[in-house]
Amino acid sequence: MSRDMRNDLEKSTSSSNGIRYHTNGSSLPTLQKGATSTTSNGFAGSTNGDSTSYTNGSTPVTARVRPLTYFGHDREEIARLLIQGLNDLGYSDTAHKLVQESGYELESPSVAAFRHAILNGEWSEAEALLFGSQRSNDGGGVSISNGNGSRHEGLVLAEGADKDVLRFRLRRQKYLELLEGRDHGGALMVLRQELTPLHQDVGQLHILSGLMVCQSADELRAQALWDGAHGSSRNLLLSDLSKSISPSVMLPDHRLAVLLDQVKQTQITNCLYHNPTTSPSLFSDHVCDRSQFPLQTHVVLVQQHEIWFVQFSHDGRRLATGGESTTVTIYDTIDFQIRHTLAEHTKAVAYAAWSPDDTKIVTCSHDFTAKVWDTSSGRCISSIIHGEEPVTSAAWAPNGQTFITGSLDKQSSLHIWNLNGETIHTWSDSTRVQDLALSPDGKRLVIISPEREITVYNFATWNEEYSLRLKTKLTCVRISRDSKYMLINMVDNELQLIDIGSAEIVRRFLGQKQGEYIIRGSFGGADENLIISGSEDGRIYIWHRENGTLIETLEGHPGGCANAVAWNPADSCMFASGGDDKKVKIWSKEASNETRRRHSSTGSYRTHAGRTFDAASGTLV
Repeated sequence: MSRDMRNDLEKSTSSSNGIRYHTNGSSLPTLQKGATSTTSNGFAGSTNGDSTSYTNGSTPVTARVRPLTYFGHDREEIARLLIQGLNDLGYSDTAHKLVQESGYELESPSVAAFRHAILNGEWSEAEALLFGSQRSNDGGGVSISNGNGSRHEGLVLAEGADKDVLRFRLRRQKYLELLEGRDHGGALMVLRQELTPLHQDVGQLHILSGLMVCQSADELRAQALWDGAHGSSRNLLLSDLSKSISPSVMLPDHRLAVLLDQVKQTQITNCLYHNPTTSPSLFSDHVCDRSQFPLQTHVVLVQQHEIWFVQFSHDGRRLATGGESTTVTIYDTIDFQIRHTLAEHTKAVAYAAWSPDDTKIVTCSHDFTAKVWDTSSGRCISSIIHGEEPVTSAAWAPNGQTFITGSLDKQSSLHIWNLNGETIHTWSDSTRVQDLALSPDGKRLVIISPEREITVYNFATWNEEYSLRLKTKLTCVRISRDSKYMLINMVDNELQLIDIGSAEIVRRFLGQKQGEYIIRGSFGGADENLIISGSEDGRIYIWHRENGTLIETLEGHPGGCANAVAWNPADSCMFASGGDDKKVKIWSKEASNETRRRHSSTGSYRTHAGRTFDAASGTLV
């Protein structure tokens, strides 16, 4: 036993240095409007400060004198975290017992009243409780004080919290709910008399005022990216506001779970080869073995032309490849036999995108067209003429009924189409599109241009949110599964991870070579905790996303560029790469000496022994 642990056990005290609420033999102050029934802890456990704990007149519980710390941690903090965690788990009776035995409350009556006010849309009460006000015992409002006309000082805010910012968030919710209820007069009054005088984000005020013209509540919710009073918006607001309230007064939501996630994330961050599909256990320290990482060339598929893109279907069962050829080849990922060859383009095919349900795929070509194909039959179901320049990229809307295409034609650069090839929307911006990506939640569209610019659109309103001009050319954009981050390939040997919401650079990934050609990178791994990219030196580079460490450099496509990479979304131990050497390589953790044939569209295949057999000449190469 260490000296610190022994000292903890030897210390004793009869009171706490943290928050504690005393009844002195009387009941707790009564909260009007049933506030206590909606608190997250849902019970009372205040004590009179001595070694005997009473709860609402129940039988006294004799408490042992305990040290103030628990293995170096504050005992009250641990107890309150456990009380909240037990309630989150649904063990309310056990949590109640812990309140009785420890003498610590999860939150004070004023916090409970504030929670109730937010969740029930009582905005004046919420502001008064948060910031303080003169309260009386005349029957109005929530009573949280002793005596007549005493002043409630408000909740203790976290250091650096801006009261006007918090007021703006509260009043924004109030304004949106009035609009949703079609009370335009009340909403206008809030906008003019409560929001505008705060002198907060002018751009946000303009957006809010523009919502006045929405013809329905559904249109309002779509344009505001807000799910309404009866959705999760109030809970989200409460969670947001709680971050600005001192945690000694109001614990952030699910704090114990957040701390446990941080423990796991720290272990993942320190594990360079983390790639499992299951979450690390809390029972032991986590580490992944390099041998379980996909570093072996499992299959090589030889084609007749350079490979510019590789793209797995969402279910991971098929792989689409293409490039300098006029065709797109779709392989089955079980045996890597060809499922379909899509062959109606007349020039090189630069990109392909699978629909959300994988029943369709759209291909983008230098012949100025985009084509939609049925992936079960391989039949072309619609063809779109997209200006007079190459079509460079495409993405599907989450509904699978519409898709976006980008082109290098300034006069016809960005469109939304339906499955019949009819235009749904055309952006008037004369910005050429090098690449584009739509966030999986369908909220934001990101495009990059040859003019070194990133533009982010609100996909619900089709309006531009912001644009960034960089100092170097950009070649590829990808968006993470959680829709929070974009990954940008840049020609100065760098990839950047950028927060879409704040436009801030989160991390840079260095090492790969890129200066002239289009190189595509991607998120990788089971939890997208890896970054992977091709390179002009023919190698494949893999970084740890959380710390930016370059963990592997693989000899992928020597003699030219490794143009594209893609991680199988259904198999964390498989990714594909394609290059100028006219080969598609499938990478896995498996290393087999078995020789098995994998046919390609050219009649060539590669063995696991690492040699290529050409059917035309009948020789090993």
